[in-house]
Amino acid sequence: MKNQTGMMLIEALVSLVIAAIALLGTVTLMAKSTRSEMESYQRVQALTLVQDMASRINANRQVAACYSNGATGLSTTTTPLPVCATGSATQIATANADLAAWKNTLLGSSEVSGTSKVGAMIGAVGCIDQVDAANQIYRVSVAWQGLMPTAIPVLTCGKASIGNTNLRRVISVQIQIANLTTT
Repeated sequence: MKNQTGMMLIEALVSLVIAAIALLGTVTLMAKSTRSEMESYQRVQALTLVQDMASRINANRQVAACYSNGATGLSTTTTPLPVCATGSATQIATANADLAAWKNTLLGSSEVSGTSKVGAMIGAVGCIDQVDAANQIYRVSVAWQGLMPTAIPVLTCGKASIGNTNLRRVISVQIQIANLTTT
């Protein structure tokens, strides 16, 4: 018995070290899970914004070209809306109102915490590009900054403000505006 003095203490310390390593692994897993959840939330928000703008363009199809803002994108409060010279005053006003509403949503104005806007993705940028003028094809894109590195997107939306890094995310959809006039 005298030779085994302190063995119980060593066993207890080894058990504590094993438990600490297991807890550390659990905390790391929880942190990665939280980042993945945030990435998923941002992707859903971006998809919602893309579909929203595609619907707005389709509803005001006569002046679809008024929505195209090129690769610069709508991101900050100082970004000007595209200038439109076609269509009626009502159609132009609708297009400008749609773009202003989309821009505010990109900035996160729909959800606030105190005085801070928290509803949008990190560094959200919206882009509407006219891909083919003859066939009236447009690309509606939303870019944002992700939390975990992935492949660098090919699309240029958000490249100027977020950078061409592996944290930039872009979701886009191409829409073709139907010509509803009869010949």
